[in-house]
Amino acid sequence: MAFEPESELSPEEVQERVDDAIADNEVVLFMKGNELMPQCGFSDRALTLIKQHREEYETVDVLDALDAHRDALEGHSGWETIPQTFVDGEFVGGSDILAELDERGELGEKLNA
Repeated sequence: MAFEPESELSPEEVQERVDDAIADNEVVLFMKGNELMPQCGFSDRALTLIKQHREEYETVDVLDALDAHRDALEGHSGWETIPQTFVDGEFVGGSDILAELDERGELGEKLNA
């Protein structure tokens, strides 16, 4: 039995949610699932990398309206893949980019840690 949200958000509600999350948070991760239960390996990896450098960050679960979140995020980043990390309103990348930054010792600085 697949999980189906009770009510899917409208594209306008998702756009506002994405815009507000990016504007109102120093670090925000748009992910599949939530901090307690990531629903994909890439989201889990991105979350783990952020947690290594930051205590305060925001997460947004995109699964309640996945396609609308992809569209809204693409407007900010040029990417439609999830997860996506933003710092101070700027797109940083997904789990692969976070991992590359971490390997080079640059992720903490990039996350304003």
